[in-house]
Amino acid sequence: MKTVEMAGRTVPVLGQGTWNIGDSNSSRASEIATLRRGIECGLTLVDTAEMYGSGRSESLVGEAIGGQRDRAYLVTKVLPSNASLDGTVRACEASLKRLRTEAIDLYLLHWRGRYPLHETVRAFERLLNEGKIRAWGVSNFDVDDMEELFATPGGTECAANQVLYNPEHRGIEYDLLPWCRQNGVTVMAYSPVGQGGRLLSSAALRCVAGRHGVSTAQVALAWCLRQPLVAIPKASAVRHVVENAAAAGLKLDAEDLAAIDKAYPPPQRKHSLDML
Repeated sequence: MKTVEMAGRTVPVLGQGTWNIGDSNSSRASEIATLRRGIECGLTLVDTAEMYGSGRSESLVGEAIGGQRDRAYLVTKVLPSNASLDGTVRACEASLKRLRTEAIDLYLLHWRGRYPLHETVRAFERLLNEGKIRAWGVSNFDVDDMEELFATPGGTECAANQVLYNPEHRGIEYDLLPWCRQNGVTVMAYSPVGQGGRLLSSAALRCVAGRHGVSTAQVALAWCLRQPLVAIPKASAVRHVVENAAAAGLKLDAEDLAAIDKAYPPPQRKHSLDML
């Protein structure tokens, strides 16, 4: 598995997302098996959030990594409504209990809310000093948000920015990706294979997939990974997570990229940050 450096740690370029995982008891066993198989395949970065299923996703992840915590790189997020100084600390402690761990590897502010950034950053610093988190970052921050964060005392310690990125949502290529690269902030791409199946049924991706004998999901992931970032697709079954892991070895050529560019043109101007 290819890797990148993030906050002094080596992490795989492909991880596992858990949005909408943990919501149903009937699928719990298969979801746990999928996460465990993903770790076996090298997808050791597992991303979750206190918002997902009101904590049920974190609880499922905690069960899935039982006995192999040292192999997993855990990412979770604090809701903006909890992101006050004391609220962030309380939210983190609740996440730690659900995840059954003593420390979170990367703790993110899920998106901006009513609390000032300096308050949330102070909370992150406290959690770092107490050993409850190992690094912190943000999610759904555009360039102006990142500039404000970096002007905040302690804000330059931000390790990552998790944002929406796939061929249908390329706006970050214009300015946010270069800004993060220049300032040492790792970009994490959520929903890299899109939502609802529309992207995966596109003619452009089907054509590229046919040339390589792979799935359209693998093409979408390989397309994301042409950039220096971490992609966190969700896998709902063991066969999907194995397929995702194999995408790290897929190399798209100039003809492939041109076909995708024709269907989904790169941005030529600033776009507002897309979010889900």
